[in-house]
Amino acid sequence: MIDRWRVVAGDLSDQEWGRLEPLLPSLTPRRGGRWRPHRQVINGILWRIDNGAKWDQIPERYGPAKTCYDRFARWVTSTEVVYDLDF
Repeated sequence: MIDRWRVVAGDLSDQEWGRLEPLLPSLTPRRGGRWRPHRQVINGILWRIDNGAKWDQIPERYGPAKTCYDRFARWVTSTEVVYDLDF
């Protein structure tokens, strides 16, 4: 259940999140501080893709645009990314 930010059209449903969450890396930091929640960041990435916006135009409810971009770039270059998810 999302309780830290407002749910908007296009955000992952609880069912979609339930299927995706086990595929993502742990949020336990290897170094540095805490990571922003994957769900919040993924919703920001999806918002950006759906709207064709620039990274710096991502709404604040999804966290810093740099965080969304950095996580996206990390996952795209990672072998852990699953490209063909059928929701």
